[in-house]
Amino acid sequence: MKGAKNSRIQIRSSIIPLLACISSFYLTASLADSVTKDEAKQLRNEVGEMFYHAFNGYMDNAFPLDELKPLSCSGEDTLGGYALTLIDSLDTLALLGDRERFTASVEWIGKNLRFDMINKTVSVFETTIRVLGGLISAHLIASDYATGMRVPSYDNQLLNLAEDLARRLLPAFDTPTGIPFGSVNLLHGVDKHESKITSTAGGGTLTLEFGVLSRLTNDPIFEQVTKNAVLAIWAQRSKLNLVGAHINVFTGEWTQKDAGIGTSIDSFYEYLLKAYLLFGDEEYLYIFQEAYAAAMHYLYHDPWYVEVNMDSAAIVWPLFNSLQAFWPGLQVLAGDINPATRTHAAFLSVWRRYGFTPEGFNLASLSVQHGQKSYPLRPELIESTYWLYKATRDPRYLDAGRDMLASLQYGTRCPCGYCHISDVEHHKQEDHMESFFLAETVKYLWLLFDLAVGPDNLVENGPYKYVFSTEGHLLPATPQISLVREHCLYYGAYCRSGDLRQTYFVSEAEKDKHKSNDSRFYGSWTKSTYSSDYTTSEASASSGLIKGFCPGLNHGQKFGLSYMHSNDEHSDRETIQREEPTTVQSHSVMLLPAQSSDRSVPESGNDHNDSQTSESDVTS
Repeated sequence: MKGAKNSRIQIRSSIIPLLACISSFYLTASLADSVTKDEAKQLRNEVGEMFYHAFNGYMDNAFPLDELKPLSCSGEDTLGGYALTLIDSLDTLALLGDRERFTASVEWIGKNLRFDMINKTVSVFETTIRVLGGLISAHLIASDYATGMRVPSYDNQLLNLAEDLARRLLPAFDTPTGIPFGSVNLLHGVDKHESKITSTAGGGTLTLEFGVLSRLTNDPIFEQVTKNAVLAIWAQRSKLNLVGAHINVFTGEWTQKDAGIGTSIDSFYEYLLKAYLLFGDEEYLYIFQEAYAAAMHYLYHDPWYVEVNMDSAAIVWPLFNSLQAFWPGLQVLAGDINPATRTHAAFLSVWRRYGFTPEGFNLASLSVQHGQKSYPLRPELIESTYWLYKATRDPRYLDAGRDMLASLQYGTRCPCGYCHISDVEHHKQEDHMESFFLAETVKYLWLLFDLAVGPDNLVENGPYKYVFSTEGHLLPATPQISLVREHCLYYGAYCRSGDLRQTYFVSEAEKDKHKSNDSRFYGSWTKSTYSSDYTTSEASASSGLIKGFCPGLNHGQKFGLSYMHSNDEHSDRETIQREEPTTVQSHSVMLLPAQSSDRSVPESGNDHNDSQTSESDVTS
């Protein structure tokens, strides 16, 4: 162990100049003939065939078990034993316009799925993003004539299942901090021996699914507990505005202080921004701006990202892990295009070197990290490729998509589906296919090429703008979901009421709108103006949660963002006020205006690269 420690010290001292040296090498992308419109159409159709090879393989050989074993053409229960892959695939079927299979799948699930018969302990995080998100997304598509995929026999069966499932997950949030346990039994709640340690992503990536469910059921409890979890995690941030990887849900103490944008943390950042985009909740935007600025200051070594100690910002691991690859796509949504393009090029170079992205690539040795050689069909790099092409229309992203499609076809295709790669250096196949391959990997590839052809799908030409969940599920910005509204529930707030299911806070101006015209009450999904005088009002059955800021508080107090330290020290620095951006629209992409990454951040004794990126216009 002592030798390992000395080795880590040597890596820390040499990694910064090394990163600078290898940046130019990995940013030199190989040039390829650009994808023509006709070729894009062929590639899109090839992706469609890829989906049905895997989907039919699952339905013929594994259904109703959770996932397919594509080499042996059999199935296995991996999560809860409730036809996981079918649920995860529902909105992809709708996106492809497959009315017959979508209808049949929705009807089967509505008739046969019951959670009160499942005596299993499941991951709160995975169950939320795959099952709950899949059910909610499919419900919103199947119940709405405007989507073109309305199921005639549908009568809210999936929504009822989603609500039942979410209530079975609620006991996980019964902790002193409000941060949920990592697992819960669907019949009996949390086991007394359940671990008190959870990941930051696991506790902070539940807001979209639970928030949408609150707005569909008019019950704020789902949105309330998940937002409290996010606030509790953020309250434990370091003085550098960084969060660690694992935390004790009872004490709030960090059990792993490695800060990064990848494993165990990734989607915490993602849901901060997306919760703002979908719900219009400026509290999430404020936290995202603070967290993003810190990440770009302490973790970003252009074009790579490293893991650092959350307190000192000392480099812990000079490692690219495959889950980091979602980050350029998130930067597109945040309007920070320049660093996104450079980082994407670096990540893509790793894919092109091996044919896939390994779970870990060591930036010090320029080799695959020991023990992290696999590629489990992850979608993150393809997801970022789609968003960058959507924002820039640069043909190099179509070239990248073509390369990645070829890798998947020639390296992972199996008799009944697509296989994990257990070793990217030798392309050894493994008998497993995660449900997210159909929910995300294929979906983003199809959307990429369809966009180049001239899009004709639910996302690009449908009735709503969409936010994609971290599992790739489509969550529409309908008035019922995206209306700018929020009950006044903040740590330190003075306007907290007793019964949150009965009483909400609404401005007199908004009350007048609601009385005169119900449709105007929903207003625009973009930023709204509020009156400074707020009173208590009974919420109607149709309005759900209503936006309202607590009066008489400064910016930090208004958002109730507690700041805690295990040693009871408190930061004296003032929160820097920034002009709040407004949302802009690029086709169906929800974006924030371009932002420079060189934000003001807390001073540190460590000399790290500052991101010096100019503003970039997001076009489509």
